[in-house]
Amino acid sequence: MSTPIIQWYPGHIAKAEKQLSKSLEKVDIVIEVRDARIPLATSHPCLQKWIKNKKHLLVINRRDMISMQAFNCWEKWFKQSSQKPLWCNAKEGTGTKQIKEASIKLGDELNSRRISRGMRHRAIRALVLGFPNVGKSALINRLVNKKVVQSSRRAGVTRNLRWVRVDQKLDLLDAPGVLPPRIEDQEAALHLALCDDIGQAAYDAELVAIRFLGILNHAKKKPATGFLPNILEKRYGINLEDNKISPYLWLKDAANYHTSGDMRRMAQKLLDDFRKSLIGPISLELP
Repeated sequence: MSTPIIQWYPGHIAKAEKQLSKSLEKVDIVIEVRDARIPLATSHPCLQKWIKNKKHLLVINRRDMISMQAFNCWEKWFKQSSQKPLWCNAKEGTGTKQIKEASIKLGDELNSRRISRGMRHRAIRALVLGFPNVGKSALINRLVNKKVVQSSRRAGVTRNLRWVRVDQKLDLLDAPGVLPPRIEDQEAALHLALCDDIGQAAYDAELVAIRFLGILNHAKKKPATGFLPNILEKRYGINLEDNKISPYLWLKDAANYHTSGDMRRMAQKLLDDFRKSLIGPISLELP
């Protein structure tokens, strides 16, 4: 049986992308936010076409949800790619001060040019852009230092563009999460589903959980992922060392033990626990 295609492109995202083209003309900086567990899958293929010559600040959120070894691997990879991302945990506020300082620094450069051309100094306008549920709204709330936009760890909460003033030097434009109309890379689509960076209507939780167990079975051989197999055994009675059992049977056995045989409930519990880091910091992607 073939695996169902994972696709999600709701109306509010299509509408937001149309508004973006007009909004981009008004901004000076684009703050791109990605998910630390899947920094490649949360890189939008149209980003460079959208931002053109705008200043670009790459922010990778949820630094707390990956291991130090994975972080070091990515730092090395980004350096080799001539990129210098800023890492943060927007939920706790770690790293957000550096993001604000970097945004203002870019803004000071732009304002110096404006003044040299006889134009007035003004607050820098930054668009906060990224896939759904990567933590854009949580980051904005931390930068402003109070809850000014709705923030939740699920996709599709922000539906309209909204300007927010940080201070006299910086204005932020909060935008809904954006996705490609079609996700060609289905491995990336699976990662988006696992991290809840795509709407739940796009996939079957049971099938995604089964594939997740297959990913974890491979991850146990890669220390940098941060995954510790004994956590699954302690929490759900799933022994990944028994390679004679398939991911489907692992999930079935866990369901029989924990949820009276309800595999769908067990699948949702496994996914929810991963998203809350209850089974440890796990990198789904490594460079």
